[in-house]
Amino acid sequence: MNRSDLAPLIDHTVLGPETSPADVRAILDEASEYGMNACIPPYAVEMAAEYAPDVTIATVVGFPHGQNDPDVKRHEGVTAWKAGADELDVVLNVGRLQAGEDDVVRTELAEVVAAVPIPVKVIVETALLTDDEIDRACQAATAADAAMVKTSTGFADGGATIPDVERMSKYLPVKASGGIGSYDEAVAMLEAGAERIGASSGVDILESAPE
Repeated sequence: MNRSDLAPLIDHTVLGPETSPADVRAILDEASEYGMNACIPPYAVEMAAEYAPDVTIATVVGFPHGQNDPDVKRHEGVTAWKAGADELDVVLNVGRLQAGEDDVVRTELAEVVAAVPIPVKVIVETALLTDDEIDRACQAATAADAAMVKTSTGFADGGATIPDVERMSKYLPVKASGGIGSYDEAVAMLEAGAERIGASSGVDILESAPE
């Protein structure tokens, strides 16, 4: 896959706890130069929308553990949309899923989806889930009318894997995220069924791509 085709499939990401406004602007500059999207912390969305209006901006909701009160998640999503976010990456409540509260998980996600007119990706945190739980998470996201499912926050012990991407792609388009640092790894995820890549190494990935 050449550089120009790959670039719009990458969400160039900065979400660490020490992320500064300068860090966000650097990511936006690179995203704009290379034609990538950007995934940034919620506090920076309004600034980012004004600073880089040409860049598709995703931000996170309930990040990184997904354990916020459902009303807080919904408010967080609406606030981000009104600030200028183009997409939301919402963390599923893993603890409630593992407790068998699938209906609660689905309802929480559906309320966020219904509250905003922009695409919602559901982060299922695959490293913490069994195959059955991944299936149930994807089923909840599908029933909630989410646009995509995403493998990982990058804050658990593990990221995207080819088997998980293959499994999830049976339900919804997949954003593979977590541990993808090279062109070959990105292409492998796309070949496994991913339609978007989340990575802090977007520039390195594209610099290795054929022109």
